[in-house]
Amino acid sequence: MYLIKITPDKERARSILKMVNLIEERIKIQDKESMTALIISDYYEIIKELLTALLLIDGYKTLSHKELIEYVERNYKEFTRYEISLMDNLRTLRNRVVYEGLFIEKSYLDRNEDSVKRIIKKLKGLINKKL
Repeated sequence: MYLIKITPDKERARSILKMVNLIEERIKIQDKESMTALIISDYYEIIKELLTALLLIDGYKTLSHKELIEYVERNYKEFTRYEISLMDNLRTLRNRVVYEGLFIEKSYLDRNEDSVKRIIKKLKGLINKKL
């Protein structure tokens, strides 16, 4: 794992939380039928940014999205194997949407949206505790 040790940056983490709130607002106005792939990408973006904020608070940064997930898996036992797996699956799907033009069936969103929202809530809770 390649982590870069930095001075903890709570201010940047707060800024990231504000941006996450904007992305959440954007999700609310998107049509789930036609915009499923973009909504999945946005949910991943939120999780990635929250993971980044958590690392910043802990005094680390990384350039690897995969390492963000691995860091949380190793250091935050609040997350289940399923949640870690879902975060990694969202990472893979987002990459395929962005780089391959993948379209995702709405049924994927229907099956996973509640779990994604729980992960986001858990991440926000951890961050807010540390701020």
